[in-house]
Parts: sequence; structure tokens; C-alpha cells
Amino acid sequence: QVQLVESGGGLVQPGGSLTLSCAYSGFTFNNYTMSWYRQAPGTERELVARITGAIGWPTYADHVKGRFRISRDSIANTVYLVMNSLKAEDTAVYYCNYQDYWGQGTQVTVSS
Repeated sequence: QVQLVESGGGLVQPGGSLTLSCAYSGFTFNNYTMSWYRQAPGTERELVARITGAIGWPTYADHVKGRFRISRDSIANTVYLVMNSLKAEDTAVYYCNYQDYWGQGTQVTVSS
């Protein structure tokens, strides 16, 4: 059974940093794709970053390029999202995704 469990969200000031974690189980990350999405109130869920393949090739949405970094630890079965230079508009619930599976989400609030 596939399970995705996010953690690491919280309240941070503008310009600050957070690292989100997604612990996964029930499958082996080989040539698959795992992604981080986010959803702010009143908006649609949007892709933030994804990591693909055995090499772990990353891709990013334009609005987070240069600020966010996705990575994975195959030993720990965890995908990370390091978020730097956070802005108020990054405030959202962040979700981990694998195929049709979603985690429960973790709230990120950027505010002074």
C-alpha cells in the first residue's frame, strides 16, 4: 500500500527558509516521478517541482526556480523540498504526489 507522509511545514518570515519532507512507502523509487504541489485558498492545486528517474532529474515551476530545490534520499525513502527566499505568495498547503497518490499536506505560511 502506497503511503506518502509530509512534514516540515510551519510559519516563517519572508526571506526565510523551510525544508519539507515526504516519507514514502509501498513502492520503490526507480524510474518513477515524484512531485510537490501546492494549493492556496481559493486556487487550484499547482505543480511546484518534480523529480524523475533513477538519476533524479529535477524540474521546477517558473515561480520557484532558483529558490526551491527538490531532492530524494533512496535509502531513507524520502523526497525533500528545500525552500529558500520564501515570499508571502508561497503560502499554501504543500502536497507530495506519486502517480494517483497524495499525502495529507503540510501547511506553509509565510508572514511577518
